[in-house]
Amino acid sequence: MKILIASPEAVPYIKTGGLADVAGALSRQYREMGEEAFLIIPLYRAILDNYPSLKDTGIRIRVPVGNSLKEGTLFTDGKSAYFIKCDEFFNRDELYGTPNGDYNDNASRFIFFSRGVLEACRQLIFSPDIIHCHDWQTGLIPLYLRTLYKNSPLFLKTASIMTIHNLGYQGLFSSSEMPLTGLGWDFFTSEGIEFFGNMSFLKAGIVSADALTTVSKTYAQEILGREHGFQLEGVINSRVNVLHGIINGIDYHEWDPAKDSFLPENFSVQNLKGKTTCKQKLINTVSLDNTNRPLFGIVGRFCEQKGFDLVLSSADALVSLGVNLVILGKGDAAYQSGLSDASKRHKGRVSVTIGLHERLAHLIYAGSDFFLMPSHYEPCGLGQLISLRYGTIPVARKTGGLSDTIRDYNHLEAQGTGFLFSDYTPAALQDCVKRALCVYMDHSRMKKLLINSMKQDFSWNASADKYIKLYKSVLQIRKAQVIGRK
Repeated sequence: MKILIASPEAVPYIKTGGLADVAGALSRQYREMGEEAFLIIPLYRAILDNYPSLKDTGIRIRVPVGNSLKEGTLFTDGKSAYFIKCDEFFNRDELYGTPNGDYNDNASRFIFFSRGVLEACRQLIFSPDIIHCHDWQTGLIPLYLRTLYKNSPLFLKTASIMTIHNLGYQGLFSSSEMPLTGLGWDFFTSEGIEFFGNMSFLKAGIVSADALTTVSKTYAQEILGREHGFQLEGVINSRVNVLHGIINGIDYHEWDPAKDSFLPENFSVQNLKGKTTCKQKLINTVSLDNTNRPLFGIVGRFCEQKGFDLVLSSADALVSLGVNLVILGKGDAAYQSGLSDASKRHKGRVSVTIGLHERLAHLIYAGSDFFLMPSHYEPCGLGQLISLRYGTIPVARKTGGLSDTIRDYNHLEAQGTGFLFSDYTPAALQDCVKRALCVYMDHSRMKKLLINSMKQDFSWNASADKYIKLYKSVLQIRKAQVIGRK
């Protein structure tokens, strides 16, 4: 099967969040399964800086963006990935914007990328069976396949899959930018790209793709309702027959405490000694006070969705409970400032590092005792999957993929893989932490919980199999449609 994964980011090349992990890991897993899978992403400045050996294919594409014709160049890693280079759009410090806001030309940037993906296929004479589109930045691709490219022989049998990683990010732009898409105003309707007077790139993908997926079964149900539907619940309900929830996996080539090169000492279920070494190294690295306190780690984007308002509200209380906190990430300026203030108030007890530091991230997953994820909503979450792999017990809110992947600890039966709370309040978070601390004080229970968590299997094997089955079923339907048109 010929599979093209279109994404705004992907590991190992560039990453701002879990989307990159999913796109990169799926591509790798498919190729290990013998599929003809390729990845295509924008060529950002940071990729060129970190991967100078990428090759210019010599292939040029020309993409209409409104009345302008923008030129791009295709680069490749020589194996399974292609990159669209356009310095006007992608030669920047960040991918989508700064802490102060999104880039004001994001509509043009990702119109260029979405249409550029299809133009790249034309130049490569590559006819994919499936184009798997990830998040709003690629939402126009399914719509373009059904409109501007519907008569292209290259895409006659191509089916599109749209994966919603986070419905809260929809790619909303002013209606004044509609002409940039190259589509007529007849598509700016409630059944098309229009969304409360604006245009929504994600909605374009939702209404146009042959199938929709999201990243956990629970989230697939949650987005059908008003609380988590972000005003798109009606549109999604109209396509519920093609909506599938497939839980994300993690790449066990990258996330394996027994082989992780970022750790000072490796460890496994059979030999846990290295986890103690990792905790000591982490505490020394971020200058916390001692190894005896329970250590809670956080790695993530600083925003309300990830529950950082609860973290800020609870920081003083958690310290008073005897907890140390180590936090890594970046995001909204207000949270960056508030967390930095908390670290100053509790020097030696709370460490905050602003930025993306891969080595420190691995060390936090390995060296912490608990991993905190108090998300307001969480489509899937990768942090808890990684933390389970490293024997770092998740303490999380019962929502989306967190409820699908963490079994709440039963104190009477001493069974479970983590600790969950339901109410989105500081009190509920703090009560859940207290439950976790009760187990932490019981060495035998804590060790059993740690080992049980490390035995969980969230590799990509099962998830990739489900995607391949979905692709095959969608291709059968697509084939029937093509025959019907003839």
